[in-house]
Amino acid sequence: MSSGAPARSEAPAGPGGRLVHLLETEMQLPLPRERVFEFFAAAENLEAITPRELGFEILTPQPIVLARGARIDYRLRLFGVALRWGTLISEWEPPVLFVDEQLEGPYRSWVHRHEFETVEGGTLVRDRVAYRLPFAPLGEIALPLVRLQLRRIFAHRQRRVRELLGGD
Repeated sequence: MSSGAPARSEAPAGPGGRLVHLLETEMQLPLPRERVFEFFAAAENLEAITPRELGFEILTPQPIVLARGARIDYRLRLFGVALRWGTLISEWEPPVLFVDEQLEGPYRSWVHRHEFETVEGGTLVRDRVAYRLPFAPLGEIALPLVRLQLRRIFAHRQRRVRELLGGD
């Protein structure tokens, strides 16, 4: 099972009245939850599953040990603009879930929840990203383009994860 489309696209307004947008995807892999979690918890795999045109590069010295409170800094290009992105691991419950939150970057806010559930035949991986665009209300004009780009990035991630982990 794989879905690059969000189950819901919007949520109630967040602080300051800015609309919180949601991207929700899921995929099933024929592997044990511990193995799948281990793959996603290895920060260096982010480069391998991110589209090349984003020029994604981890700036934090490796190896990175992910745990609650860990910070990871990246450099990437979004819509041709070079950006730095800093995230904090705010929740860490191996092998069930982890959450990374943007500390600095292109969004007003970005909270990415990664969930791993044992199901018949393997592991169900759920991604739930709640994000707010900058420069409200004018920033909302870019929402269709941002939404399209995020769906494309997450579809690419799913393809690459399947290739790298040997999922169907």
